[in-house]
Amino acid sequence: MTEYFTQNDLIRYIYQEMNVAENARFMQLLHHDESLMQEYLDMQATLEQLDHLILEPSDRVVRMIKNRSRPSGVEKV
Repeated sequence: MTEYFTQNDLIRYIYQEMNVAENARFMQLLHHDESLMQEYLDMQATLEQLDHLILEPSDRVVRMIKNRSRPSGVEKV
């Protein structure tokens, strides 16, 4: 019997969200399916890159926000 797994299953495997039986079946398939293994390695590499992203706004963006939030001199009373 051929088992098929979706990208969602691959993500569940990466984030360790499969039960023991699913995990065992998936690992077996992963070791026998070269294209699935490549997709797994690609996703792992992408996650590694995401971990290194800078998640702060640039100084330019902060200045723009501050400039827009300054009072215009005409305020409602």
